[in-house]
Amino acid sequence: MSESGVRSRRRAYIEQRPMDVGGGVWSVPVPIPGNPLGYTLVYAVESPGGPVLIDAGWNHPDAWLALTEGLASVGMDVADVRGVVVTHYHPDHSGLAGQVRESSGAWIAMHEADIALVRLFRDVVKDGNHKNFQADMLRRAGADSHEVAEGVANRPEPPALPDLSLADGDLIDLPGRRLRTIWTPGHSPGHICLHLEDTDRLFTGDHVLPDITPHIGIYPYDRNDVDPLGDFMTSLLRVTELGPIEALPAHEIRFPDVSARAAEIHTHHEEKLQRLQTLLAETPEPLTIWEVAARMTWNRPWDQLPPMLRGMAAGEAAAHLRTLEVRDVIERTADEPVRFVIHS
Repeated sequence: MSESGVRSRRRAYIEQRPMDVGGGVWSVPVPIPGNPLGYTLVYAVESPGGPVLIDAGWNHPDAWLALTEGLASVGMDVADVRGVVVTHYHPDHSGLAGQVRESSGAWIAMHEADIALVRLFRDVVKDGNHKNFQADMLRRAGADSHEVAEGVANRPEPPALPDLSLADGDLIDLPGRRLRTIWTPGHSPGHICLHLEDTDRLFTGDHVLPDITPHIGIYPYDRNDVDPLGDFMTSLLRVTELGPIEALPAHEIRFPDVSARAAEIHTHHEEKLQRLQTLLAETPEPLTIWEVAARMTWNRPWDQLPPMLRGMAAGEAAAHLRTLEVRDVIERTADEPVRFVIHS
């Protein structure tokens, strides 16, 4: 979900093909049915011990067919996959990892912070409380009853539980090559980028994308013990230190200078924070998260956003509000739903 009016350069999924991107790396586009992003780019990194996948794609029969046939078209069999490194737990990245493991015996690796979330989600679904949890979160943000009802429908199943826990700096089990974990929290608490040191390229997942800005949200919306946008902006500065190396993102297209793009995204969010501060300064009464989201500028008018995108917009509004709160610019009231006002 982005405020940016920039048109993405990504091509429609129907125009995508598996591709040799050089250095023993192939990209395989895997569709995300019914999602405007269109597809996830799954990367296969060759090694003497078998290929390792960077992400796996959405859990859907069409996506599975695209992944297996795409690998076959570049001379790989899914049964030979050594492992799957998941850049973060979101379903368009982690969804098929379990099926790859079933077909090949591959390990699944993820950062420890996202593994904790996968465990939580699986426990909530097992207990049957996931819809109540989602509904309560929406109500506390100020959504009305109709928006709550629509917002809890059609939630994806949680992903498979990984086998391996990753921490910042860990090298991936990839014989003959050096693929290093870089922890870049923000888009998710355990998001990672992966630096292929033997060719000096960076798999960026959703952390740095060439045109759109990745979604940064807080869930539940009213949490006051985390600052994902602050974490994300710190992670962007860390990526800029890598210099002008090639980026291989999970969406859109490859691009040549990850450092410059990371700096652009950092500036974008600073400008967005300033606009939000101005909005609150010009509105004397405290606003709910939902009211703030409705007054922000998105890539289409608020009343044209479907329930899922309104929920994402509210999450992003909450993240920006939280960063302003951490900076001591605004404060929250004790009301429920929670409300925010310029610090007195």
